Amino acid sequence: MNKNINVCIIDDDDIYQYTMSINLKSIESVSNVTAFNDGLEGINFLTENLKSQEELPDVIFLDINMPVMDGFQFMEEYIKIKSEVKKKIIIHMISSSVDPVDIETSKQIEDISDYLIKPIRLEQLKTILEDAS
Repeated sequence: MNKNINVCIIDDDDIYQYTMSINLKSIESVSNVTAFNDGLEGINFLTENLKSQEELPDVIFLDINMPVMDGFQFMEEYIKIKSEVKKKIIIHMISSSVDPVDIETSKQIEDISDYLIKPIRLEQLKTILEDAS
């Protein structure tokens, strides 16, 4: 298993960010966890680090409903810069929404690996990160 997985959380819920960060940092393969409060902060981080690919995340946990830029808007912007990203980034859409429209919309976006319903358990995180390494 890769021991240097960079993980990014893009979610406006501070408590969720905190618990996800704690869980992620407890996983041996995770070397870095970065969190952003909305999609704009996340896309700006990616854009600013295109020249230093090692700073880019290997896995992104992306919330749907956020202020400023939601998860779907983030994906629209990500697709625009994707050709400049030289590493594989696995993106998991996360939400507390069980709305079939959200789930189906996520499935239609090729760059979204999976749709996960909150809360995400530690065992689930471990499996996701094993698959990413």
